[in-house]
Amino acid sequence: MKAPALQIPLLIAVASFALAPALHAVTPPPDGGYPNQNTAEGDDALFNLTTGLSNTAIGLNALYSTTTGESNTAVGVRALMSDTFGGGNTAIGVVALFANTSGMDNTAVGDGVLEGNTTGSDNTGVGRFALFTNKSGLFNVALGSLTMLDNTTGSYNVAIGLNASLVNSKGSHNVGIGDSALYSNEGSDNVAIGSGAGSALRTGDDNVEIANRGVKTDSGVVRIGKEGTQTSTYIAGITASPLADGVTVGISPTGQLGVRASSARFKEDIHPMARASEAILALKPVAFRYRKAIDPEGKAQYGLVAEEVEKVSPDLVAHDAAGQAFTVRYDEVNAMLLNEFLKEHRKVEAQGKEIVELKARGNEIAELKAMVREQAAQLQKVDERLEASPLVPQLVANGEK
Repeated sequence: MKAPALQIPLLIAVASFALAPALHAVTPPPDGGYPNQNTAEGDDALFNLTTGLSNTAIGLNALYSTTTGESNTAVGVRALMSDTFGGGNTAIGVVALFANTSGMDNTAVGDGVLEGNTTGSDNTGVGRFALFTNKSGLFNVALGSLTMLDNTTGSYNVAIGLNASLVNSKGSHNVGIGDSALYSNEGSDNVAIGSGAGSALRTGDDNVEIANRGVKTDSGVVRIGKEGTQTSTYIAGITASPLADGVTVGISPTGQLGVRASSARFKEDIHPMARASEAILALKPVAFRYRKAIDPEGKAQYGLVAEEVEKVSPDLVAHDAAGQAFTVRYDEVNAMLLNEFLKEHRKVEAQGKEIVELKARGNEIAELKAMVREQAAQLQKVDERLEASPLVPQLVANGEK
């Protein structure tokens, strides 16, 4: 059956449209909409589309360069303008994902978000100029105005908050949550939580900064809280956890936790303590109770008074930030006690040897005395025999003749 004469021009027009090399947005759009589930509204939106599917372009030059791209959504002037065959991208905002060419599955919500992205994929940016200069970074999440503004190749980063990770360009696997968190960091594998957390870091890696700005040279450092702001620390799961083996943890005046190293590789100028330990002989141990604010139960305590110890040996006292005596360095006292004990032990050993020697000499003298007594007894017996012998008077008589 032949088509009615009036339908022939319409069929020719539809066929010509379907075979056109590019589908330009027109106003008003063609009856029935664009083919292949594409939607365009705005001057030159989807201007170069050829075979792309399921794209939506709303705004001047939105998705202008797309030819074969699929499932892209661009809402805003020049949103996704440079995209050619990227797919699965969502750009909402003026020049959002402007430079993207082949990056896929990116989400940009806000003016200038991911504007410089070219080939990076699976990035999410929400907020004005978030991930603004990202080019090939992958799997980044930036929520907040100017978050990860300078990122170019960094990947797997999470930045939430105004200016979070703003300077980072190539660092990866960072997490910055809070306004200006990790603001100047260029390193990798850092975690910062809190307003300005980690904002002082520069190139260090593997840092954890919670409510602390950090130090620009930090690398592999954990900082929690701020000295002078937080005055007490409570960590569950410690006091009721017995250890079969472990070491004593100490704290420096600046709040650094650690274990005092005993290995020679950490020391210099090693020499005997000698008489230095005699200072503890002047210390005065006391019994006391802490004030109610510290110990409501008022348990009996035993120890030393820091101010008194400082008069004897200032080296045995640790001071607070104000320079006042705060506590006694009991580990040092213990080492000095050991030295004094060893000194006394050596004296006792020496005295023991002398006693043994004296006893040995005493035994020798006793033996000599016994020998002398025995010899005296024998002489006495000889004398007695001589006196009783009949030869004595005969000799006398013969001598008189």
